[in-house]
Amino acid sequence: MNVFPDRFRDRVVVVTGGADGIGAAVSKRLVAEGARVVLFDCDPEMSAKAVAGFAEHGATVEAVHVDVGDESHVEEGFAQVQATHGRLDAVVHAAGIVGPNATKVLDVSVEAFDHVYRVNLRGSFLVARAAIRHMIAPKDGRILLFASIAGKEGNVGMTPYSTTKAGVIGLTKALGKEYAETGITINAIAPAVIRTAMVEGLDEWQVTYMTDKIPMKRCGTLEEAAALSCWAISDEASFCTGAVFDLSGGRATY
Repeated sequence: MNVFPDRFRDRVVVVTGGADGIGAAVSKRLVAEGARVVLFDCDPEMSAKAVAGFAEHGATVEAVHVDVGDESHVEEGFAQVQATHGRLDAVVHAAGIVGPNATKVLDVSVEAFDHVYRVNLRGSFLVARAAIRHMIAPKDGRILLFASIAGKEGNVGMTPYSTTKAGVIGLTKALGKEYAETGITINAIAPAVIRTAMVEGLDEWQVTYMTDKIPMKRCGTLEEAAALSCWAISDEASFCTGAVFDLSGGRATY
């Protein structure tokens, strides 16, 4: 891992879904690059393990129990960060779920669709809105959301996921324009398949379907996702807002 040790020195970064998967990989790199990382996650046990794992390597991260689909949880989480650190420099919103997969829409219940919406799209809206509130006064901040190539092209068997991730793309573009003159940038990453525990839990047909569409014929790595994420919230990306960065091994067609 090629890190830049001082890139985020003394900056406070919130990573949602930070206890596992892409969020954990991003957190690891941010810590290595000097950031003060606060993990937002809805799984207290996994969060405790993540904090302990960092401590074993001499690093300190904080964890706050936050359900990203719950407005009060999100608002209180960011208020706690502000009270503790007096600042919020960046947010990487990696929390998300897949929901029904290898499942045609006629077999998707409204309850299942609403659950995916609550985490993926409502959660992105709540996290971005709360973060903006704390970035307006200092006129500076970076917000990075996670969309998906499924949000651009649609994945067969994953209607709720594809739909909500398309919503994240629309949210990113709208917010990027709304706050373009404030010093706050809002961007998104649209990955194809990144090998995480979430992907391992999918139906094997679904994974094969998605991977076969990638011209490189492989999954992306957590390290690749972390590298792009950290660049997107760095000063090097200061002229990027409302952008959706593909991480798709060539799958993206637009």
